[in-house]
Amino acid sequence: MDLLDPKTVPERVVKRSVRVAGHRTSVTLEAAFWPVLIGLAEARGQSLDALVTEVDAARRGNLSSALRVFVLRALRDAAPDAHH
Repeated sequence: MDLLDPKTVPERVVKRSVRVAGHRTSVTLEAAFWPVLIGLAEARGQSLDALVTEVDAARRGNLSSALRVFVLRALRDAAPDAHH
């Protein structure tokens, strides 16, 4: 998905089926998050399911929220002038 393409609606909600710890479930996130999550999983040598399972194991609240925060932290940490 090209987030700079004016036809793309990054805030559109997309539901995907994932396997978390061996169990099928659905996760709903804005469209802009999915390609970033997939890219992060690939960069770590993981499947999307493995990454979601890892985030799920460490979360305290809602899985969708935990995934959004995971993406935000990963992008912040990757930024050359990241302020922690």
